[in-house]
Amino acid sequence: MKVDEKMTNSKEKESNNLVNEKSPYLLQHAHNPVNWYPWNEEAFAKAQEEDKPIFLSIGYSTCHWCHVMERESFEDEEVAGLLNQNFVSIKVDREERPDIDHIYMTVCRGMTGHGGWPLTIVMTPEKKPFFAATYIPKTSRGGMNGILELLPRIAGLWTENREALETSGEKVTEWLKEADKSERQAVNPKIFEKAYKNFYQTFDEKYGGFGREPKFPSPHNLMFLLRYYHLTGDKKALHMVEQTLEKMYQGGMYDHIGFGFARYSTDRVWLVPHFEKMLYDNALLVIAYLETFQIGQRNRFARVAAEVLDYILRDMTSAEGGFYSAEDADSEGEEGKFYVWEKEEILSALGQESGNRFCEIYDITDRGNFEGKNIPNLIKSQADENTRADIEESRKKLFSYREVRIHPYKDDKILSGWNALMIAALAKAYAVLQNPRYLDAAMKALDFIMTKMRRPDGRLLARYRQGEALYPAYAADYSYFIWALIELYEATYDSNFLKTAIEFNDEMLKYCWDQENGGLFFYGKDGEELLTRPKEAYDGAMPSANSVATLNFLRLSKLTGDSRLEEIAHEQLQVFGERINAQPTAHAFFLSAAMFALKPTREIVITGEMNEEETAHMLKVVREKYMPDTITVFKPGDDGESIIELAPYLKDMSMVENKTTAYICENYACQKPITQIEEFDSRINN
Repeated sequence: MKVDEKMTNSKEKESNNLVNEKSPYLLQHAHNPVNWYPWNEEAFAKAQEEDKPIFLSIGYSTCHWCHVMERESFEDEEVAGLLNQNFVSIKVDREERPDIDHIYMTVCRGMTGHGGWPLTIVMTPEKKPFFAATYIPKTSRGGMNGILELLPRIAGLWTENREALETSGEKVTEWLKEADKSERQAVNPKIFEKAYKNFYQTFDEKYGGFGREPKFPSPHNLMFLLRYYHLTGDKKALHMVEQTLEKMYQGGMYDHIGFGFARYSTDRVWLVPHFEKMLYDNALLVIAYLETFQIGQRNRFARVAAEVLDYILRDMTSAEGGFYSAEDADSEGEEGKFYVWEKEEILSALGQESGNRFCEIYDITDRGNFEGKNIPNLIKSQADENTRADIEESRKKLFSYREVRIHPYKDDKILSGWNALMIAALAKAYAVLQNPRYLDAAMKALDFIMTKMRRPDGRLLARYRQGEALYPAYAADYSYFIWALIELYEATYDSNFLKTAIEFNDEMLKYCWDQENGGLFFYGKDGEELLTRPKEAYDGAMPSANSVATLNFLRLSKLTGDSRLEEIAHEQLQVFGERINAQPTAHAFFLSAAMFALKPTREIVITGEMNEEETAHMLKVVREKYMPDTITVFKPGDDGESIIELAPYLKDMSMVENKTTAYICENYACQKPITQIEEFDSRINN
């Protein structure tokens, strides 16, 4: 396999202060003529000593426009000269330091009305920002100021009108601190219907998704709609999900040759993606496809989930079992080059008969569907599952043909939170599809985190690369990890997973819980003190720490009988209720948590011998069925002590007449024990 040399070649240039960093993104800039510093005390001390403002640039290794800005500006001697003379320049990998990125991205959106990466901030040595932008071209064009014009202007203001810049920085900092405050408010009972209607109004009936281009997958939006369908029976909610998942798969956003989803689609029809592939997108999409499969039993959705996991286990898994973060959109300096095809290549690889059939199915033409080349897609195709199976050998040949191309750069750092999302997806896949390969991969990744990504005192850490684990884990890392452990418990009913989930939940509360006002801070009390200590509630590309934690609290409370956790969950809904009520579709995962808290739920306790046929049947039924309002606990009939220690309420729930027995409790009332499989199936299905 060839690798893009742009990312691996040191360029034979003198290095800057990033050369000893582990972050792939920082190392990409380690040989720029810009005298970059990582975010550290040395950089800020230098700015103080030399009386210079900070030029802060935040991005990530697979960011296309970050590469563009580097090529245009940061590799340019003239730009570097201006930066080195008048500024102290700091590079931050947003995936390593989401705390820094979150704060200054909030600033950028507040000052400019938009955000994105690369994020450009100019601030005082005290970290107070007075200028914000995203991508900046080298020279002015298309109404955008160029960096060659901006830098001298800012440097001049710093020298001649310092007081105005510092006043601006003070005002922005005060605004930032106020922006995170909100009044306690109960979640409106009608909020679920309101959110559903908002999604319905923006739904693209023809091509799926919401709004127009660009279109993002946002799987947690789809998860909310599935739960709304489960609650209300409104088939339109299910249709919006199925249509979106179907159209995303048909489009070029899905890699039909090697599998996996790209970051987002630049167009309405999902044809032209932004070609980078992110671990978290693929993890969340696997869960969304599996849940939708559970409801409608459409085999295509199960196959897509399995193919995505094939991609992850083949290309994105380290030898030790951790999952890599992302693959770039670019190779050989060109976005999407690895993924697009000329028709002649297809015919050469497959022969005329098979090649022409593949081209007909996947929209491969002489003219092309993307800048003269072709992105394989099924948008216009009538291909069904049988057709897909028939051309599997052709796909494999094209995959082998593509493998000899220069591959996009792979960001091989391992993030505990993103890994946790993939562990959750694998656990769900094992429960639904019963493929032991998924459980094996989940267990290996879990072991990696537990052994490689913790401090000696047990504190979870955020990032691992080349033998180094660093940065205290953020609230999101903890919440995702606890989610994964709960999924592993309900996939295997091994009480050790539940025990570990409780321990990490306690640790998250210890480090991140606001004892005065409630809610989880973005980073722990042992983390670096920044301009502010925000609490994230917005469910953006990934669900927020607070929304996932709220659902975790509720599930753990039901699993263990710990009412304290249910009280914390309801406090969460009060703390963030104002934000949820104001913008329900921006808090879709929070709505799923609120639905679990405010609507009827069900607990199922099964007690029996694991190797008994009746026990296996009951557990299989509850694993495979879509029941987002239900938690399931298994108590071994021969030795239930370990689970009773975690959930004392199970003590008196025993096998009846030495038979596998199910206890079903709804609305705080338990029905009579069930020992007959037929009766159990009937109750579950109804």
